[in-house]
Amino acid sequence: MSLKTSFDENIKQKHKIEKPKMYKVILHNDDYTTMEFVIEILINVFNKVPANAVKITFDVHKNGIGIAGVYPYDIAATKINEVKKLAYKNGYPLKLTMGEV
Repeated sequence: MSLKTSFDENIKQKHKIEKPKMYKVILHNDDYTTMEFVIEILINVFNKVPANAVKITFDVHKNGIGIAGVYPYDIAATKINEVKKLAYKNGYPLKLTMGEV
């Protein structure tokens, strides 16, 4: 039994699981993308409730940037790509970036 316990402890020590690094998705203000479009992507892509989507949109409008959400890298990158495709399809130059938290 002691061999198994010792072996299990060694495995656990060698394979410590680290939490993934988190990244914020940043929306940037521009003079062409409508507030309605930004609100829609915040609701439909970032799963924000309408009131929160409006608040974030006004932050972007007032401060030049706003945080759409904080996610692990792969999810943040996927959401950015999805929004960029939607923006392009709708004729908007919406800029999104990602920054480590």
